[in-house]
Amino acid sequence: MHYRSISDMNDAIVRNLHRLPRDIDLVVGVPRSGILAATLVSLTANIPMTDLDSFLAGKIYTSGVTKRRAALDRKASEMRKVLVIDDSVSGGAAMRDARSRIEAAGIKADFTYAAVFGLVPQYEETDLVFEVVPHPRMFQWNFMHHKFLAQSCVDIDGVLCLDPTEAENDDGPAYEKFLSEALPLHGPTRKIGWLVTSRLEKYRKLTEAWLAKHDIQYDHLIMLDLPSKAERQRLGVHGSFKADFYRKSDAILFIESEHEQALKIARLSGKPVLCVETHLVNYPDALSLPALGQSARNLPARLRQIKSPEERKTAIKNVARTLLGERGYETLKNRVKRPA
Repeated sequence: MHYRSISDMNDAIVRNLHRLPRDIDLVVGVPRSGILAATLVSLTANIPMTDLDSFLAGKIYTSGVTKRRAALDRKASEMRKVLVIDDSVSGGAAMRDARSRIEAAGIKADFTYAAVFGLVPQYEETDLVFEVVPHPRMFQWNFMHHKFLAQSCVDIDGVLCLDPTEAENDDGPAYEKFLSEALPLHGPTRKIGWLVTSRLEKYRKLTEAWLAKHDIQYDHLIMLDLPSKAERQRLGVHGSFKADFYRKSDAILFIESEHEQALKIARLSGKPVLCVETHLVNYPDALSLPALGQSARNLPARLRQIKSPEERKTAIKNVARTLLGERGYETLKNRVKRPA
């Protein structure tokens, strides 16, 4: 699974700003996800922005006081160089539609069409693709609307709703009230294959009622069959329970709320786990190419800016030790040294 977070999108935009025309007057986001990309470009480069529908109506978003300058207060008709951007391109239908609507409106300007992520480096519909991300792929801003939900295990608390507080988590009346009134968090728009939760089986009816109330569709609800919260804590089976079911299922992804549990589920199941706390995919093998690629992509910017080869080498070693642990780091060293 190739996953990209909002932070990844921002990094891709910053890395590719030099490829854009220097004198862009306006950034136009293709609804809805392209508005996120347009906002990041606009704020980074301090360029006026709007969405496609507003642009066609001759409207531009107003700017905040701290970033205000004369160029930000011009009318849409005065914008001569326009960047039209979407978050991603696959078949090109959304960008083709944007082009045709702009052409039909008869707006005269020098347009550049771009997408942050694409399946291939170049499309007929776009002038620029910032980063190639092949299938299967999922983004932070669409993971709860993705077709892969049907093939995924999804946690409930911390994903679909907020976690209970200590006071609410009493395994009694306060917890039952929480189960009935829990605040929704990430709202899925597609059916989920398996809801896998450490909630106790005795709370099934309350859980099912909350899911129905919020129109959350799913095929299976897997709950922990233990008599009490105290017994669950004594056994400490939160992560292992989820991992065991995930490992035996046909699911291709587990979406988990908490970082440490995500690491444990990935390790025990041998399958990838998306953690919504970090918005990183945890892989069972920290030395696999997807895992190393994700680690490199999320290096702090200051490490990428180191110019000295020796300093860069030292920094990479330190990061590898931090990410992999001393044992994993030594394993990686031995793999690299091993003769072909």
